[in-house]
Amino acid sequence: MIIRRRTALSALALPALVGRAQAETFPDQPVRLVIPFAAGGPADLIARTIGRVMGERLGKPVVVEARAGAAGLIGVDYVAKSRPDGYTLVLASSGAMAVLPHLQPNMPFDPRTDLSPISQVIAVPQIVSVAPGLGPRTLGELVAMAKARPGQLAYGSAGIGSSLHLAGELFKMRAGIDMVHVPFRGAAPAVTELLAGRVQVVLADVPALIGHVRSGTLPALAITAQQRLSILPEVPTAEEAGVPGLVSETWYGVLGPAGLPADRVRILHAAVRGALDDPDARRVLLDQGGRVVGSNPDEFASFIRVAYDQWGEVVRATGMRLE
Repeated sequence: MIIRRRTALSALALPALVGRAQAETFPDQPVRLVIPFAAGGPADLIARTIGRVMGERLGKPVVVEARAGAAGLIGVDYVAKSRPDGYTLVLASSGAMAVLPHLQPNMPFDPRTDLSPISQVIAVPQIVSVAPGLGPRTLGELVAMAKARPGQLAYGSAGIGSSLHLAGELFKMRAGIDMVHVPFRGAAPAVTELLAGRVQVVLADVPALIGHVRSGTLPALAITAQQRLSILPEVPTAEEAGVPGLVSETWYGVLGPAGLPADRVRILHAAVRGALDDPDARRVLLDQGGRVVGSNPDEFASFIRVAYDQWGEVVRATGMRLE
């Protein structure tokens, strides 16, 4: 009887022992960090920057893998449907996680329930700029011009449903103005048309405009952030410039599939935080014109829900549709 009881107790204890052993050895193979965009863009740079240090912290390489398509949905969906073992992660963006779900009629995943948040990495606000010679030198002057000329100013974006499009619509809502939306295939063409004066306004991510701002070819009227940026300390926030509630950022964060074990989430979060605390990696990220975040999994999950609701409100209010 004693032998049988000991055998039974040993059998019950075995899964727990195996679980602890697996946790202690995680990771024992390379970790894939999927970017849902083409190689060479901002997501690729961010992923490779943090991936290098994450690999050092984890003791195994972090391999960056591009799975582009459908404005980021394909790569995120691939990870959402992957095995929840911590070896397949995604660097997802605000578009796929908070904007497209309100525009896409048949979403392949639910960003609030089908993924395990690990950490928000970086948030990059937009600069509000106007065409050379248009006149306004402050955000207040631009708002006054738009109110005096309703429907006559055009703002360019990186395409319907892009973060730049949403930022423009949020600007219209918060300032009470009417501008015409002109979509382009990316931020670069929108900025080119702004320089040529064929659109009058652009709200673009900091990296797309900062070179022109520093050279003096385009003015920076405000940034769509809650605090000023260290690389543009002289540029006021939109709220400081007279438009409260104009906060819009393109953000990136690391997530895994839903059901990722809590102990592995902790290990992965520590690796991400280690990357964000690394001086060289942090410098590269700050040069992108954003703020480094490093939130914990619960904070990131809460942030996703708030962002999801915020951009859903903007989409519904504007009647925005994908074409």
